[in-house]
Amino acid sequence: MRGTKIIIATALLTTSAAALAQEKPVMRQDAGAPVSDNQNSRTAGEFGGVLLEDFHLIEKLARFDRERIPERVVHARGVGAHGEFVSDGTLEKYTYAGVFDQSEKTPVFVRFSTVIHPSGSPEALRDPRGFATKFYTKEGNWDLVGNNLPVFFIRDAIKFPDMVHSLKPSPVTNKQDPNRFFDFFSHIPESTHMLTQVYTDLGTPKSLREMDGFGVHALRLINDDGDVVFAKFQWKSRQGVKTMNAQEASKAHFNYATDDLYQNIGAGNFPVWDLFVKILKPEDIEKLDYNPFDATKDWYDMPDFKVGTMTLNRMPDNFFESTEQAAFSPGVMIPGIETSPDRLLQGRLFSYADTQRYRVGVNYQSLDINKPMVEVTNGSQNGSGSDSGRKGEVNYQPSRMGDAADYREAKPMPSANYALDGIAEKAAIKKKAPFAQAGIFYSRLSAEQKANLISNLSGDLGQVRDPMTKKIMVSHFYAADADYGTRLAKAVNVDVAEVQKLAAKMQNEFQIATN
Repeated sequence: MRGTKIIIATALLTTSAAALAQEKPVMRQDAGAPVSDNQNSRTAGEFGGVLLEDFHLIEKLARFDRERIPERVVHARGVGAHGEFVSDGTLEKYTYAGVFDQSEKTPVFVRFSTVIHPSGSPEALRDPRGFATKFYTKEGNWDLVGNNLPVFFIRDAIKFPDMVHSLKPSPVTNKQDPNRFFDFFSHIPESTHMLTQVYTDLGTPKSLREMDGFGVHALRLINDDGDVVFAKFQWKSRQGVKTMNAQEASKAHFNYATDDLYQNIGAGNFPVWDLFVKILKPEDIEKLDYNPFDATKDWYDMPDFKVGTMTLNRMPDNFFESTEQAAFSPGVMIPGIETSPDRLLQGRLFSYADTQRYRVGVNYQSLDINKPMVEVTNGSQNGSGSDSGRKGEVNYQPSRMGDAADYREAKPMPSANYALDGIAEKAAIKKKAPFAQAGIFYSRLSAEQKANLISNLSGDLGQVRDPMTKKIMVSHFYAADADYGTRLAKAVNVDVAEVQKLAAKMQNEFQIATN
C-alpha cells in the first residue's frame, strides 16, 4: 500500500509538471537555444572551477553587467505613459502638419520627469518637471519637448553645461549646494523669471496629472500656401493645476508622482490635457518690448486657442524599454513644423539627439518606443543595435541600379524659406529685459503664494555664504518687483538700501541696452 501511494503521488507530480510545461514557454538563451538548468553552473566536478564553456552562464552575467545604460544628464528621474491625441482642426489654417488635421487621431507617449535630480531621487524635490510628448504621426514622429513652466533659466545654449554643472552636486562634496548655483545665477540676470516660478509651489506639483506643460520654445508653422507664423504650445490639464507647499512636499512619498499616475490610469481615471497654441505673425515681432525667441520670456500678453486634446490611457508593459529608452529631441519634427531663431532651441537641436546617440546608441530611433509608424528608408546603416532589415545593394542615392520607388526623395513641400543678413558674431540679443516678466508673474500671485515664494527662496538663498552673491541675487528680484525684493532682503538679512542701489544700476544698464 505504501508503494502504491508513492506511485500515485509521483504520477500526480508528473502530470502537474507536464501541464505546467504546456502553459509556460520554455526558457531559452538569447540565440534561441533551450535552457535545461538555470540553477547550477557547469563545473569541473564538485570541487572544480566553473567552466568558461558554460555559455548560458557567461551570457547571463554579461547581460546583467550591462543592464544599466548611462543615466540622462538631465531629466533622469521620470515616468511615462501611452495615450492618444485628437486634433479639432483649428490649427489647419496655420500648418499643413497632418497631426492637426480635423479629427486626426495620433498615438502619443509622454514622459514626465524632474530636471536636475538623479534617477534614484525622491520625486517631490523642488525642480521643474519635464513634459515631453512624442507624437507617432503618419508623416513621422514629432517630439514636443518642454516643462511644466513656460520659461527657462537661460536664453543661449552655450550656457547650458555651466548651468547644469552649477545645479548638480559639487564635484568635491557630491552635494547640491545653493552657494554654487546662486553664484552662477548672480551672473545671469535673465534667470530671475524662471527662478521666481520654480520657487513658487509650482516647483512641487501635487501630481503629474495636475500640472500644465509648455513647449517653452517658439516654433515656425507653415501652411499649404507657404505662409509662416510662429507658435508656442501649452498643455492645459483638465484636472486643474494643483501644488504642494514645502511642508507637504517634505512629507510626500518617495515615489508619489509615479504611484499616482499608475494608480489613476490603472483605475480608468485617465488624465486629460487640452493643447493650446499662441500665434505670433512675423510682422508683429518688432512691436514687442521683448525678444519673442528668448526662452526666458513668456508670451504672456497673447491670446491662445485650443487645437486638440490628449488622453493618457495605458502604462507601459516594461519601464526600462519605454520610459528609460524613450528618446526625445526638439529636432524631431514633421513637415509643416520648423524651428525658430530661439538660441536655446538651436543648441538643443544638436544636444538632445546627440545625448541619445551616446546614451542609448546610434540606432536608438529604431527601438519600439522611438520607432515611427512610417517605414524608414535611407542610406544610414550599421552601428550598435542595428536592426534595419535592409535588403539589396543600393545604400546610396542617386542610383539607377535599384527600384527608384524604394529609395527616392520626397515631393517638395512648402517650407519656411527666409533671408539671412548680418555679420557673423558672438553677441547677446538686444532686447534683454531680464526682470520685467518676473515682476508681472509675482504681481499676479496670491498673498499665500507670495509668502510661500519668499519662504522657499530664502530657505536656499539664506545658505549662501558670499555676501555679494546674496546681495546681487536679491537685487535681481528687487528689480523685478520692489515688494518682492524688499521682503526677500529682510528674509535673508540683506540691507535693503544696498539692494536698491544695485537694482537701480542694473535697471539702468539694461534699459540702455534695450534702446
